[in-house]
Amino acid sequence: QAQLVESGGGLVQAGGSLKLSCVLARSIFSNYVMGWYRRAPGKQRELVATITGGGTTNYADSVKGRFTISRDNVKNTVYLQMNSLKPEDAAVYYCNAHSYRFGDYWGQGTQVTVSS
Repeated sequence: QAQLVESGGGLVQAGGSLKLSCVLARSIFSNYVMGWYRRAPGKQRELVATITGGGTTNYADSVKGRFTISRDNVKNTVYLQMNSLKPEDAAVYYCNAHSYRFGDYWGQGTQVTVSS
């Protein structure tokens, strides 16, 4: 069964940057669409960004131009570079691996806190 391990969350001031990483273990990375989602306190989980095996990306309107998703198919890792962070970006960020054939997997979540 696939396993996702996230890292890179933390505390940052508004306007600052963070980079999240997520490693996929025990499965073939290129089979999956990789994504980042987030859940803020009192809110539903929302899509942040996705990237296909071929590198096609999709972003939530709220992060376009500030966040960049990328993947390294050799290192089995997906990244989320977050720039110009705002207090409203604070949330628990979850990595997702999705494949119609091989299933849907989630990481444990990593906290991002943005101070104003």
